[in-house]
Amino acid sequence: METRRSSGTYQVLLVTLLCLNFGILFFDRNALNFLMPFVQPELGLSYTQVGMLGSALSLTWAVAAIFVGWLSDKAGKRKILIVLSTLLFSACSVVSGFASSFLMLLGARLVMGLSEGGVMPISHAMVAAEVTPKWRALAMGVTQNVGSSLLGSTVAPLVLVPVALAWGWRDAFFLAAVPGLISALLIVLFVVERPVPKAAPRKAGERAPVADVLTNRNVMACTVMAVLLVSYLVVTWAFMPLVLVQYRGIDDKTAAGLMAVLGVSSFLASFIVTAISDFVGRKPVMVVSSFVGVILPLGALYFDGPVAILGLIFFVGWMFNGIFPMFMATVPTESVGPRQVATAMGLVMGVGEILGGVFAPFIAGWLSDLYGLQAPLWFLIVLVILGGITALFLRETAPRIVGERIEPEMADDFA
Repeated sequence: METRRSSGTYQVLLVTLLCLNFGILFFDRNALNFLMPFVQPELGLSYTQVGMLGSALSLTWAVAAIFVGWLSDKAGKRKILIVLSTLLFSACSVVSGFASSFLMLLGARLVMGLSEGGVMPISHAMVAAEVTPKWRALAMGVTQNVGSSLLGSTVAPLVLVPVALAWGWRDAFFLAAVPGLISALLIVLFVVERPVPKAAPRKAGERAPVADVLTNRNVMACTVMAVLLVSYLVVTWAFMPLVLVQYRGIDDKTAAGLMAVLGVSSFLASFIVTAISDFVGRKPVMVVSSFVGVILPLGALYFDGPVAILGLIFFVGWMFNGIFPMFMATVPTESVGPRQVATAMGLVMGVGEILGGVFAPFIAGWLSDLYGLQAPLWFLIVLVILGGITALFLRETAPRIVGERIEPEMADDFA
């Protein structure tokens, strides 16, 4: 029986609210990164501790992404879980503003990761259930990328850094908590809780989805890329503000502007890079885009010209972000059968966040304590080169290139 869809107006409203909520979530998640030049000296943090703060959030984020997604299916209560998560990560922002030690800040980041990690899996599930299938991919892209790029990457540094300069970094954290409260209220008022359908039981003798996924070459390549490029992402957010202010000697406001450029670049890349892949193929775009990622750290290391040109270098180098939805969702989806899609995406996202998000900031911080703030930049260069090499092992999946969607029986072709 065909699933009855809600009205077009409600579909747009739902995507808008979830997009706004995820953008506010990233606003809170990234707040510490942009405020780190103020926080680190006052709390006396080492670079290793700076890295550990990023690792801690990534660890609990990954755990929550798996557990809370499962819980929402089990309990059939997606709306209330998103509301509670939003209120909790707003509270963690307030606690961060009161932090007087590394351990207190670490505790706030651990809880923030737990509150935020499950939001996107639940949001995607709600969008999939409500939005007309022919618009589903666009709706999911908007939900995940637009708000996080504009609010979490562009608006956050432009708002939080001036507040920190005027009134202090603690007030900036308190300010960051307010939008989450408003978003939670909007979800309570306008989002409708729908019954979650029961999953069909597996047929006798049918292999578990994970068994097919673990033998799929594309899924394994995407998982390795996720580890490498999520590492690049979190290390950039954790250390680039420090690199710009402390290593390059750039003033706080200019550094905030340069970081905001990354958000604009990511927003545009979400549409441009993926659209190009529809015409020329996933593999060449993912290979070339990965190598483009070396431009950003090389510019931060060596470019001494006008700030506007450095901003252009940051913009171009960060365009590689457009391949994130491709290796996290598009290629895995096009490489396995319909019953393995969720398992494939879960594997890529979960392993990438745990191994990349957890360990990379700690390694970058340790390297910074040993060799200085140029060390994480060289670390970034190594990560994207390895990511580009890994992309060479992908098999093409773009429908315009390979024709019909790959059937499960053809999975052996990837081996």
